[in-house]
Amino acid sequence: MGRASQAAVPGDTVLKSIIEMASLVALTALMLYAMLVPGPAWAQSSVRPPDNATTNAVPRAGAPRQVPGRPDVPATTPREGEVPGAPLGNNSDADIWRALREGRSGNVSIPDKKAGQLIRGAPERLRSEAEVRAAMRSNQVDDGSIAAWVALRESLVARYGAYAMGGTLALLALFFLIRGRIKVEHGLSGRLIERFTSIERIGHWLLAISFIILAITGLNLLYGRQALIPLLGPEAFAAIAYFGKLTHNYVAFAFMAGLVLIFVNWFRYNLPHPRDLKWLLLAGGLFTKGVHPSAKKFNAGQKIIFWLVILGGVSISLSGIALMFPFQTAMFAKTFAFLNGFGFDLPQTVSPIQEMQYQSLWHAVMALFLICVALAHIYIGSIGMEGAIDAVASGQVDENWAKEHHDLWVEEVKAAERKATQAGGARVQPAE
Repeated sequence: MGRASQAAVPGDTVLKSIIEMASLVALTALMLYAMLVPGPAWAQSSVRPPDNATTNAVPRAGAPRQVPGRPDVPATTPREGEVPGAPLGNNSDADIWRALREGRSGNVSIPDKKAGQLIRGAPERLRSEAEVRAAMRSNQVDDGSIAAWVALRESLVARYGAYAMGGTLALLALFFLIRGRIKVEHGLSGRLIERFTSIERIGHWLLAISFIILAITGLNLLYGRQALIPLLGPEAFAAIAYFGKLTHNYVAFAFMAGLVLIFVNWFRYNLPHPRDLKWLLLAGGLFTKGVHPSAKKFNAGQKIIFWLVILGGVSISLSGIALMFPFQTAMFAKTFAFLNGFGFDLPQTVSPIQEMQYQSLWHAVMALFLICVALAHIYIGSIGMEGAIDAVASGQVDENWAKEHHDLWVEEVKAAERKATQAGGARVQPAE
């Protein structure tokens, strides 16, 4: 760290760095997909019904059809397009699926009294906010009220999530109109100083690119039904949602790897310091020209972004793992019990299905929150501030930019360079 150079950064450095990191993430996702996605035969063979459940499997073509429970009585021959006998009754497949979509009541053979609620048609939606809040107060977000859970997700989470993202973009646009692009006041010096090492930039871009992919595929799951089905049709949307969900699941591991990398690389630089209060009181000089509060490698604003990303990233990773491996965790039950010790009045008992519903809602809320944080970070690191993108693109920044925004860090780098130069000169012996 701390190397200075007189050479200018090539014009294509940013594009080259982005392409390299995008290729790395794409290759990683492709390898994970190839290794982890089971083939049809494996997927089918691994599924086993409960020991005391009855199966309604249709015999393979050419196999003799039997009436269940009466192996000595052969089923009648199909006629007039009907499916005879007991497996499906005298109804066509189309009739069966139509009834399922419409939510018609029927029977299941799974030995669980709640199993009949797992497969439903389109639930009755609670459109008004008053209805949703009433459902929340009556603790109807459970395995007995799928409609209330859908309403919470689509009427509250999705709605206010859209308001939050739209509001963030509106505020950033307003800030740009008022403040404009924050330029280097004394101009670029042409002298470069190393800001981030290669491993630091790899961690940043691994996290950034994977998060963008996760955000796009996640937003499709939350808003795609309303936005894309009218444009593309249900069949096209179903294909997009399916492959988007697979991508979402496997790219999540790249996101978690990037999260670990940036934490290890930058944890020690993001610990709070009393000087951060002065930076916050002056708003980092973002709203006032000529004001540049002192900062080391990361200022107070960057520290806030760092901890929001780390804590939010850990939270969304845990809820995502719980959704990928359902019914294996009880994080909300334990959290509710802990909070009730401080006077909260939260549900004492949380069923497995409730756990999954809460995990899904929390995952969506945290994702929307991190998207808003990312939008602000992307803005200030690109078009919002001159020279900021160079730090994660080439790893080197202009010395005048560094002095204006991270003056204490520049002093540390220069001091380390002088110390290294003096130590090297002391070891050199003059020629005889």
